[in-house]
Amino acid sequence: MAYFQWAPYVPVAVRRRRAMKKMEALRKKGVDIQPVEIEGRTIARTFWGKGWCDHLEGFSDFSNRLPRGRTYVRNGSVCHLAIGRGKIEAKVNGSALYNVTVQIKTLPAKRWNAVKQRCSGAIGSLLELLEGRLSDHVMDVVAHRKEGLFPLPGEMSFRCSCPDWAVMCKHVAAVLYGVGNRFDHRPELLFELRGVNHDELIQTDAEAAVSAATGRGKAKRLASDDLADVFGIDLDAGNGAAVQANGNLTRRKATKKPLKTAKKAAKKTAKKTSQQAAVRKTKSTTNAKVVKQTKAAKKVKAVKKTKAAKKTKAVKKTKAVKKKRSGRS
Repeated sequence: MAYFQWAPYVPVAVRRRRAMKKMEALRKKGVDIQPVEIEGRTIARTFWGKGWCDHLEGFSDFSNRLPRGRTYVRNGSVCHLAIGRGKIEAKVNGSALYNVTVQIKTLPAKRWNAVKQRCSGAIGSLLELLEGRLSDHVMDVVAHRKEGLFPLPGEMSFRCSCPDWAVMCKHVAAVLYGVGNRFDHRPELLFELRGVNHDELIQTDAEAAVSAATGRGKAKRLASDDLADVFGIDLDAGNGAAVQANGNLTRRKATKKPLKTAKKAAKKTAKKTSQQAAVRKTKSTTNAKVVKQTKAAKKVKAVKKTKAAKKTKAVKKTKAVKKKRSGRS
């Protein structure tokens, strides 16, 4: 075939059968094959999947190639798709089985911190985050065209083993749509792809809640009576509030001696318990050895007894034979 000629057309059904055989061969070799399976014509249905696809379709750089990719992903041509930190690896069935790699830069720390701050106090739980049950404000933040979680064209690079010279061939486009479908089922993969931890969004909310509860950094103190009710302990009156002559309350610092004494007592108890456990273990080991030795001694004694009995029996038998012979003579 000449360099400028395209490969002859192969029907989709034939290509799919060939691809299935190759995928099955890879499974037998231990490769974890993860195909993209589309039900109906809708590629993505959730907030994260649709957000990814809408984001890609919003760039004119990709508009010419994306439609062919939709056709490929819908007919099951993306035989394998794996998403990791900053990298997407896939196998797409075309005239042959092509290897596709998409490199995506991880989210810069400054941009991720800005996303966390803007989402602070607006996400109820991790479940709500992954299911996309978010407020309009949070959705606008995470799906922002330039400052959100989705990558920009300049942050992505593509490589495909097909002969198409285009930067984004139809196989790459199919993989990108397959990523949107994968986010429908596993949205946490978006955060892994961008190299950030989605738990930090919830942690930021928790920190904001604690900060608000403590009243701008000024923690509230409980009276000694309240502490006794909360923790179920009796507090020494000498360590609490004392009434002066003028009727005002003054706080004294609680002595640290009882605490140190308690720590020493706890260490002593722990040490004693450890020693007792060691003694018990030693006794148990000794007893086991004694039992084992006793059993061995009994076994040796029984063997000796059996041998002696056999020897006595043989002697008696020999004597009887001799006596019988002498009687005949």
